[in-house]
Amino acid sequence: MQPSLMRYFVLINLLFLVAVMHSCRSSYSHLQPAEGNARVLDTFRPRFARVLYTTQVDVVGNHLSGFLLIKTMPDSSLRLVFSNEMGLKFFDFEFYRDGGFKVHHIIKKMDRKAVIKTLRNDFELVLMRGLDSSNVKIFSDDRLLYYRFAQKKGYNYYITSKDGSQLIRMERSSKRKPVAIAVMSNYTAKVPDTIGITHKNFNFEIGLKRTDN
Repeated sequence: MQPSLMRYFVLINLLFLVAVMHSCRSSYSHLQPAEGNARVLDTFRPRFARVLYTTQVDVVGNHLSGFLLIKTMPDSSLRLVFSNEMGLKFFDFEFYRDGGFKVHHIIKKMDRKAVIKTLRNDFELVLMRGLDSSNVKIFSDDRLLYYRFAQKKGYNYYITSKDGSQLIRMERSSKRKPVAIAVMSNYTAKVPDTIGITHKNFNFEIGLKRTDN
């Protein structure tokens, strides 16, 4: 084999090795253990009594729009009902205070275990359910604090400014990288005006804008 060709194959192999090593590196490997108090997250936990959001959902090529009603029930469970402008329900979910979950209704197009599981996980992330202080580990980088809560699979991260005055974003992650990112902003009376959820591995986005304040 000619020397120039040999060098070419060596270079290709090195580039491939670097690419593999980079793809295997955790997005959280730069974080360092830190001190903090998970109770600061309670400042950002939404207090939904009865709130209505205009809603856009894009899932694998399908676009749905309408209104999402979030209502706290007498037993302290949360009911989420998503319907179009004509009142046709897309889904009706209930999140129980003890962590339970029930599907009261879902349209046939969305009635798939993977879709229901994804929606449940997404809303549990932004509803900030199950933030058990005994289940938290805290990390930091140069600018932010990362509050990590273990889930059945992966983790939920709640990421704040170093002084705890801002909730920057929320992440649902595997062991190595985020799979969904959520933001909440412009709180009024403990209720966010805007909520957005974006998935990293496939086309699934949810956008909420409060319409009843």
